[in-house]
Amino acid sequence: MSGEPTPQESKQPKAKKSFAREAIDLARFVLIILAIVVPIRVFIAQPFIVNGESMVPTFENGDYLIIDEVTYRTTEPERGDVIVFRNPTKTSQFLIKRIIGLPGETVRINGDVVTIEHNGQEITLDEEYTNGAFSSYGSWDLGEGEYFAMGDNRARSLDSRSWGTLPGELIVGKTLLRIFPITHLAWKPGEVEAEEIETFNNR
Repeated sequence: MSGEPTPQESKQPKAKKSFAREAIDLARFVLIILAIVVPIRVFIAQPFIVNGESMVPTFENGDYLIIDEVTYRTTEPERGDVIVFRNPTKTSQFLIKRIIGLPGETVRINGDVVTIEHNGQEITLDEEYTNGAFSSYGSWDLGEGEYFAMGDNRARSLDSRSWGTLPGELIVGKTLLRIFPITHLAWKPGEVEAEEIETFNNR
């Protein structure tokens, strides 16, 4: 009869309802993902792409890293940590270097020999992670909350030797994971323990 809906007409409301339900489900899914990802991205970890050669051979240009932003909220940075931080001379720029000197210490560089003085104790660093010979000279006294950071590729790195000490508040975090290139996938890449590089000198 003419008053009854055709099969095509009866399917249209269901199709509209199905589309609306899918749209709601998609929106709900996106919101859940954002609720999970955004806090992680902002407060826990963030990606960082190495730009330049200052950390060769530990990191190459284009390496894709995940940076741990949590650890330093409860513990202090240690000698040997590879960190990402805001450039003290241009805070919109992020850099990656290795911590060499800690608050209260004096860092001395004589050619390619790095020594640390603290509380009357002298330490010479044995840095097998560096890329070849370099030659620098200078002495830096670190105040409270100040660090001394250098690139592993000393001959090609602009670091604390040029722009001075690094305020701790500019440190974003430490390397947690290298995910690209996949052939160099690594957990805590570049990490060394302070004891591995410290030689205490008798005075």
